[in-house]
Amino acid sequence: MKIYADRFPIAVRQLLTDLLVVAWVYASIRFAMWLHDLIEKLAVPGQKLEGAGGGLADNLAEAGGKVGRVPIVGDELTAPFRQAAEAAQAVAEAGRDQQELVGQLAFALTVAVLVFPLGLVLLGWLPLRVRWVRRASAAAALRSAPAGRDLLALRALANQPLRRLNRVDPDVVEAWRRGDEAIVDALATLELRGLGLRPHR
Repeated sequence: MKIYADRFPIAVRQLLTDLLVVAWVYASIRFAMWLHDLIEKLAVPGQKLEGAGGGLADNLAEAGGKVGRVPIVGDELTAPFRQAAEAAQAVAEAGRDQQELVGQLAFALTVAVLVFPLGLVLLGWLPLRVRWVRRASAAAALRSAPAGRDLLALRALANQPLRRLNRVDPDVVEAWRRGDEAIVDALATLELRGLGLRPHR
């Protein structure tokens, strides 16, 4: 399998592009994680609210339990403590809800931030890279076989720009039909060079 071209300038360009893509993905993920952590800090007030409300609710419930033991008026005195404990519990619930909302927002924004850079890689760069690897691997396997040279020449006739074909021979198709070895080699070389491969057998 050919991962990089044989020809130095193309191989360097591919390597630099791959490194840039890796750096791009890494930077995107790091930025998304930083953004997630930054947004999660908005949940701190909710955590404090939950802790304060829960603690206050427990203290009021405990105080109400002690007051409830007072003879005769204990039940009447317990009601305000119970209502205050319920209100404090509602404050704690609000704190929990705020933390949950912040967590959902942090997750949604993290995904949204990653969609564009990873989409460019997965839908733009990766298909082109895989396509080149497959074509170059197939061409590299064909270049050492005599019949493979013919196939590469035929592929050059189908894919290469007309001006390049004309440079090989003004009547390149006729020469290829005659089986002119020099023309077949020239066409195969043209196709291989277009992929960044050396034309050696």
